[in-house]
Amino acid sequence: MEKKYDVVALGEMLIDFAVSGESSQGNKLHEACPGGAPTNVLAMLNRWGRKTAMIGKVGDDQFGKLLKGTLDDLGIESKGLILDREYPTTLAFVHTFPDGDRDFSFYRNPSADMMLSWEEVDVDLIRQARILHFGTLSLTSEPVKSATKRAIEEAKKAGCLISFDPNLRPPLWKTLEDAKEQMEYGLGQCDILKISDNEIQFVSGKEDYDEGIRYLQETYGIPLIFLTMGKEGSRAYYKDIRVERKGFSVNTIETTGAGDTFCGSALHGVLEVGMEHFNEENLGDILTRANAGAALITTRKGAIRSMPSREEIAALLAEGKKQGEE
Repeated sequence: MEKKYDVVALGEMLIDFAVSGESSQGNKLHEACPGGAPTNVLAMLNRWGRKTAMIGKVGDDQFGKLLKGTLDDLGIESKGLILDREYPTTLAFVHTFPDGDRDFSFYRNPSADMMLSWEEVDVDLIRQARILHFGTLSLTSEPVKSATKRAIEEAKKAGCLISFDPNLRPPLWKTLEDAKEQMEYGLGQCDILKISDNEIQFVSGKEDYDEGIRYLQETYGIPLIFLTMGKEGSRAYYKDIRVERKGFSVNTIETTGAGDTFCGSALHGVLEVGMEHFNEENLGDILTRANAGAALITTRKGAIRSMPSREEIAALLAEGKKQGEE
């Protein structure tokens, strides 16, 4: 069957409030930035020219309408996004540290994204996807937890590849044991894993990244794993191939959306190459492009509307190549 969408994502959409200066009274000003990890990934995929769709739920409030409008503006299919009159849209206040890293304060107890039921999921979108992408925030509570698991079952029946990003956010879990249990569920389902350095240590109990990845490969049999290491760069693991590429040096403002930008670019590379045709060269190219995209988004605030263009990524790659030759 011909697939209409390259990637369909299921999960949260929310508003990231990023500090954008101070008022004349000395109060912090916050910018309402459309966000949510699965949607950030789709936004980057759209920058690469991929056809995408979102499945989720937001409040029927000013923030939810802003989020739906954002999808429509970007050309991400929004018919799978439901506006709920009873529960509000999730809000997240971003606290940025001097090095650009950040922490979050979430207002989500409960919010609309947690209340998505299986009956509300547009199954046709899943069946028409080449890849279904999800994270653990849709596994924190019912009914969205069951809806997510049913969606994965349907995706597998339809021959979709399953992409998973744990996206660990400790404040949103009752216990870290629960977070680990649901992360392990995702690891057992996925064909493509994007995982960060701190997440691999958390779930594997191994300090050494390669040992942690080997544990995941042996335990879950994940075909393709991307490991992000912040400004240090990234690695890809496929069968007995291990490839590493350095990150790009940029003027980082904040790191919100960097991992999602990487993930979107990496999934674009997977769609380009095909799961059966990876080698050191094309995996290295995927990592380099994804590292460049992730670096660029750290130079601006927000995520969904701040994704770098193909031209910006190409320019940074050319600059990096030039510096490497000097």
